[in-house]
Amino acid sequence: MSKTKTEYLECKFSAEPREVGVDVRLESQVIPSRGSFKYLRSVIQGGWVIDEDVTYRIGVRWMKWRLASGVLCDKRVPPILKGRFYKAVVRPAMMYGTKCWHVKNSHIQKMKVEEMRMLRWMCGHTRMDKIRSDDIREKVGVAPIDDKMRERRLRWFGHVQRRSPDVPVRRCEWLVVEGMRRGKGRPKKYWGEVIRQDMARLQISEDMALDKKL
Repeated sequence: MSKTKTEYLECKFSAEPREVGVDVRLESQVIPSRGSFKYLRSVIQGGWVIDEDVTYRIGVRWMKWRLASGVLCDKRVPPILKGRFYKAVVRPAMMYGTKCWHVKNSHIQKMKVEEMRMLRWMCGHTRMDKIRSDDIREKVGVAPIDDKMRERRLRWFGHVQRRSPDVPVRRCEWLVVEGMRRGKGRPKKYWGEVIRQDMARLQISEDMALDKKL
């Protein structure tokens, strides 16, 4: 382990008091602290915050968009074909890791705004044309991103619920299990609350997650 390159991130998940001014050392070398870091193509922040990860995923999506703009902005390509290409190439870059996000309305709105900018450009329109977002989505055959995020969360929730107790818990599954528990000092919006809202919106129960066919 390199003493000069090693850094650490402190995650505070409770309101319990902690020691202040204590250095983390590797032998005699003081290890600097970071507010966030990248891990498996995601941005990890302390305290269950996802703001930087949301911004990062939007940025990655625009990188994919630029690479595919030759097809997506070609007027000779039918809109419905552009939509299929968009869903296969561009959207997955933004959806990576969203199944474990405890999203707030502000996060969803930010992602929806960026997506609509792309879909309008695909159709050769701007906001000045005053065409409804639903009409744009219907033209390219792309469902709202909040619906797709809800689908991924519920699918992952069912996967974790059906997991055998003897199976080792992976990091992403640990995030889901921990996100279902309310502890002192946790953010007001946590993963379990998001899932319960999703199930209430679709009028499904938690027991239905045990049936894989559903």
